[in-house]
Amino acid sequence: MTLPNKRILNFSGALACAGMMGFALYAQHVLLLEPCPLCILQRVAVILLGLAFLAAAIHNPGKTGSRIYAVLCAIFSGGGMGVAGWHVRLQNLPPDEVPSCGPGLEYMVENFPLKDALGMIFKGSGECAEVAWRLLGLSMPTWVVIGMLGLASVAIWNNLRG
Repeated sequence: MTLPNKRILNFSGALACAGMMGFALYAQHVLLLEPCPLCILQRVAVILLGLAFLAAAIHNPGKTGSRIYAVLCAIFSGGGMGVAGWHVRLQNLPPDEVPSCGPGLEYMVENFPLKDALGMIFKGSGECAEVAWRLLGLSMPTWVVIGMLGLASVAIWNNLRG
């Protein structure tokens, strides 16, 4: 049995990221689950990972380029897993340790210096600790961690193989 070529697997990774974003938009617009600031950052990471996969599929690079794409995918997926992991942590805090609800992402970015806005976003807030949706007992950010881990594994293996 032969493995699919690198280009096909990179394109498949881009499609998986598109699927993750499609579900996020479905959850927002059909299920009416409003994304919190940490959800937005996870979406950014998924989009960046998808773009890296797509660029690798279109470019179909040689050995050095493949290594660069592997590193980019590792960085974007690692960032997404970090944010999603922090989100899962907030969701599992005891009720008395949950931070209070803060202003929305748009308000923070428009009214505070970027450094301060990012600090507030990463601190999280009450709406980030709320679990409004589960599948098989796992919250959406937990599924993001799982998805990003799987996609990172594929990206690194695929782009570093001979």
